[in-house]
Amino acid sequence: MGRVLKPWTGAWRTVDRPEISSSTSSHPLQLQWLGLALKRFFLLGTATILILLLSLLRIPTPAVAMSTSGFSNQTPMISEPIACAGPETTARDNGKVAMSLWFSGAVTCLALVASILFDMKAVPNFFIVLSKLLLSPPTEHLKVVERIIPVNCTCNGSSVPSHSARVIATIDPYERPQTPPKTVDECLEQFKAQRSQELSDAEIIELTLRGLIPCHSLEKTLGDYSRAVRIRRAVVSRTPGTIQSAAVEVSQLPFRDYDFSRVFGACAENVIGYMPIPTGVAGPIRVDGSLVFLPMATTEGALIASTSRGAKAINAGTGATTVLTNDGMTRAPVVRFQNIIRASAMKRFIESAEGLKTVVKAFDSTSRFVRLQRVNSTLAGSYVYLRFTATTGDAMGMNMISKAVQEALTTLRRDCGFEDMAIVSLSGNYCTDKKAAAINWVNGRGKSVVAETVIPAKVVEQILKCSVPSLVQLNISKNLVGSALAGSIGGFNAHAANIVTAMFLATGQDAAQNMGSSSCLTLMEETAEGDLQMSVSMPSIEVGTVGGGTVLEPQAAMLDLVGVRGGSTELGQQEVGGNAARLARIIASGVLAGELSLCSALVTGELVQSHMIHNRKS
Repeated sequence: MGRVLKPWTGAWRTVDRPEISSSTSSHPLQLQWLGLALKRFFLLGTATILILLLSLLRIPTPAVAMSTSGFSNQTPMISEPIACAGPETTARDNGKVAMSLWFSGAVTCLALVASILFDMKAVPNFFIVLSKLLLSPPTEHLKVVERIIPVNCTCNGSSVPSHSARVIATIDPYERPQTPPKTVDECLEQFKAQRSQELSDAEIIELTLRGLIPCHSLEKTLGDYSRAVRIRRAVVSRTPGTIQSAAVEVSQLPFRDYDFSRVFGACAENVIGYMPIPTGVAGPIRVDGSLVFLPMATTEGALIASTSRGAKAINAGTGATTVLTNDGMTRAPVVRFQNIIRASAMKRFIESAEGLKTVVKAFDSTSRFVRLQRVNSTLAGSYVYLRFTATTGDAMGMNMISKAVQEALTTLRRDCGFEDMAIVSLSGNYCTDKKAAAINWVNGRGKSVVAETVIPAKVVEQILKCSVPSLVQLNISKNLVGSALAGSIGGFNAHAANIVTAMFLATGQDAAQNMGSSSCLTLMEETAEGDLQMSVSMPSIEVGTVGGGTVLEPQAAMLDLVGVRGGSTELGQQEVGGNAARLARIIASGVLAGELSLCSALVTGELVQSHMIHNRKS
């Protein structure tokens, strides 16, 4: 049995050459080693014959010093002088002897190297095969069979990686396994018979690399989520032609001790592990009369410490007071008609009482939580953009509202006389999702929250190390005038995105929606008493406490920390969507604390110093 290691798969390509397939005779050792043995034995035999022929040409036979280990790679040494008949004969014969010895020594060294490279086991194997051939009848049918044998790969049927898949295993290539490994065809038949769980990791890896098992469906194929992730790491590492992928299997990206069943079909595909992010808490901060910690997942040093300082100052004042001014997720499809007459007819119908009633009925029928509030429409030639706004309970609601919009469009085309309406896209970017947009800044999207606090001048001086007038002036020149000069949309703040993104990651929100959710207007004023009145207005905080990343246990634990895990109705609350709204209020309060602290650091010039302490490692 010949075996060759395929470095990109980490498995031996095993070839039985040839194997007898006759039903009447089976000789497992027959012809297996013959080709290889003949080549190697011929090489050694040729070297031996040459040495014997050359030795016959020697006139005298000198004693040659050899190493105790057999062959020597040093020049043969004559142990004593050679006795010859005469001066001329002696010189001539000594020359022949010297040449013969040099040549035979060189051939001997070559034979030694060859025997090392090609392994001396070929010699006994040759005689074994020859005896089997002489005692066995001729074969009738020959075939080549590929088998899969794991060799020191990082899985090898277990979850403990040994070392890099590129390291060649020290397995004797001439030793026949006790149990013959399965052929590729046998493994494929087992897979088609839905018995993939019985296949080894090495066999699954090989079938996946051959394209016989889709890499993205390993979880469904195996029914074991952790094993699927482990095998996918090996497949990625062994995929030829990819850049630096070999390091994935033995990388520091963790994958053990994680519940991937919550990820599959909900959060990610083609999973090869999970990404740990340092998570801390700022605060606590008093929000609407209750103290709460702010969970923040971030790699930016000083962010949590700064937010905690702001929370301390707010707690020394009136605390954070919040109001929810609007609640409605949006989705805006774009439809097209043949001309503007038909497009305007759609706009008039959707804005009429009859049209809105028809759309609401179809829209709300798709979920017990989704409730349509309004539909705004606008024309661009023969295109009509319909912006649906609806509440979605405690879910962030993008999937829920998309499903409802699709049903509403189907009803409009089927039952309302708009058969000529072409649905161009379920999302026409008039929503707008995950992009900075004036329509979200003006009309809001998700939860619209305003948070406010009043901090005594004495507290500002003691905790923030600055004065109220200096803070007010900095906010005007930086957050208002500077942002206006930059043409910012929703960026009239110092760093709202820092707090929003950190809390989004910690609580399982869609991190990409920090784009709209971080829109914030920060205002600071000095009261008649000389105190600081500060507020942040955030019109589009897109959050939820059910669905998406909130199903993951670590993120759900952070929702538990702030008391908003799951749906509000599950906790006996009467208000549907109360948990999601509460989370939005807490995030706005965290932004209030972060804005206050950073602006204070800018006034005092401590920004660089604090980052040198908390954001640099000595």
